[in-house]
Amino acid sequence: MRLILVFIVFLFFNSCKQYQAEVVLPISIDVTKDIAIPKHYIVTKTNTPIKVDGLAEEASWKNALYTSSFIDIEGIKTPKFNTKAKMLWDDKFLYVYAIMEEPHIWGDITKRDAIIYLNNDFEVFIDPSKTGFGYGEVEINALNTVWDLFLDKPYRVGGKANFHWDLKDLKSAIHIDGTLNNPNDIDNYWALEIAIPLKPLINLKNKPKTAPKEGEQWRLNFSRVEWDFDIVDDTYQRKKVVNKLQREYNWVWSNQKVINMHEPEKWGYIQFTNQENSDKVDFIEDEDILIKQAAYALFRKTRYQDLKHFLDKPVNSKLDIEVSYSETDILIGEFLKTNFGFEYKIKSPITEAFFIINEQGNLKQL
Repeated sequence: MRLILVFIVFLFFNSCKQYQAEVVLPISIDVTKDIAIPKHYIVTKTNTPIKVDGLAEEASWKNALYTSSFIDIEGIKTPKFNTKAKMLWDDKFLYVYAIMEEPHIWGDITKRDAIIYLNNDFEVFIDPSKTGFGYGEVEINALNTVWDLFLDKPYRVGGKANFHWDLKDLKSAIHIDGTLNNPNDIDNYWALEIAIPLKPLINLKNKPKTAPKEGEQWRLNFSRVEWDFDIVDDTYQRKKVVNKLQREYNWVWSNQKVINMHEPEKWGYIQFTNQENSDKVDFIEDEDILIKQAAYALFRKTRYQDLKHFLDKPVNSKLDIEVSYSETDILIGEFLKTNFGFEYKIKSPITEAFFIINEQGNLKQL
């Protein structure tokens, strides 16, 4: 009898050890440095006509607040020239006014839909659906040359630019405090005023495809491209060192953290109001913004960065993960290797909502 009890105890402890050996702890992943917190802006409505002349002298413009000054696209350096913008809207247009300090105002691209960022330019990226799929882009230089294009999805996942997407009713104007293409003096700034037609932007929304309502939010970011230059035969040219063209500067409103404007999950939020003044309008915060940004960080790290080895797992393999998304907070999730790539399923510790993101960067709430 004693031998039987000893044998049973032996089996019990042995099974416990075997169970402990089979327990797989969650994989710890830190995305705190990969998260960019989007900025936001309240777009007030104008009930009086706006003359698009580059001056922004109407009372509605004077009531509209400027964004914070633009930062370097990686969020590291402070730009050498200041840039800021403001916005308005009415039933037909989204208006943008930007003012850019610039001691040498120049440009040489005059053909519409040419590659405008080969000059100093100002760029607007707009995603009315807030999904990062199906968004518009407008670029304009100091000669008021326009490039408007549409992307079905970001370049990183095979997106293609559609140059035939024309905002036919777009209006734009430039005001220059200085002289254009004159290297013999010092200029102060150039300003750009744009009226972007709402109808084609509304068509980029998910349903309902209706005009913006009070509190409605879209994703948007601004970028300013700036080139160092040489003066050759009294003409500006992009700077070369040992016959090598020097890289441009990229200055943005909302921090991208990398030199890539086509990571739309990092763009800012604009919120429409029917009010003419934003003083008493509160921005509607997303309780799960950090959770969503953590999901996008997992997508980027797995498809392009240090978690690419997850893709070597057999199809249907699962990994439990524990994700640090701030200095003090973690979330629990699961990685799944699929036939098409991968999925992450994570649970918000804030709202207890579940989110899934896949290898295309397509984020959905369950």
